Amino acid sequence: MAIKKVWIEEGCIADGICNDICPAVFGLDDDTGEAYVKEGVDFNAYADDIKEASESCPVLIIKYDEE
Repeated sequence: MAIKKVWIEEGCIADGICNDICPAVFGLDDDTGEAYVKEGVDFNAYADDIKEASESCPVLIIKYDEE
């Protein structure tokens, strides 16, 4: 299944694991250290890494929708 949307819900603890796993999709805000999803990324090219980041998030706030 193709990933069509990725988002991060409230509650990021800024541990950076998502950015470590998949820096092409996830960035870290310079001021807060909180994670964000980069715009314009082909999520399907990084589907396995997105799923790994979601499962590895200690507060389980990385979400994605599949088609």
